[in-house]
Amino acid sequence: MTAAACVLCDTPGGRLVFEAPEYRVVHADEAGFPAFYRVVWRAHAAEFTDLSHAQRGRCMDAVAVVEQCLRAHLSPDKINLAALGNAVPHLHWHVIARFATDSHFPGSVWAAAVRERGAAQELAIAGKLPALEHDIVQQLLALRSH
Repeated sequence: MTAAACVLCDTPGGRLVFEAPEYRVVHADEAGFPAFYRVVWRAHAAEFTDLSHAQRGRCMDAVAVVEQCLRAHLSPDKINLAALGNAVPHLHWHVIARFATDSHFPGSVWAAAVRERGAAQELAIAGKLPALEHDIVQQLLALRSH
């Protein structure tokens, strides 16, 4: 795949939450996982080591902010971090709040479901996302001012 045919070069990759010069944070519309975010590097890069040392630091600072906000607002049982890139070889980190009662836990979100989805829990989580996302934006803005 070339950068010209890259879905993450051509689209946001989710609902835009925050945009910085080098990356963006998006909320992914992944059924059953209402607290699924991505930190997407703006420039087309396939691997983390394609970034400079300073860029890697800024990227991971953004990932850490998203994780910290998910933990603070949702108290998940676990946070999953992944940067696979097998299907879309454009550097992006998945930051996913996981709950012991979600349909796939303890497996990955891409594994087979082991229980029915909990609509009430998903709705409760979704209701907390506006405040969580406001916090993400404020913390990322604070990082940029340093």
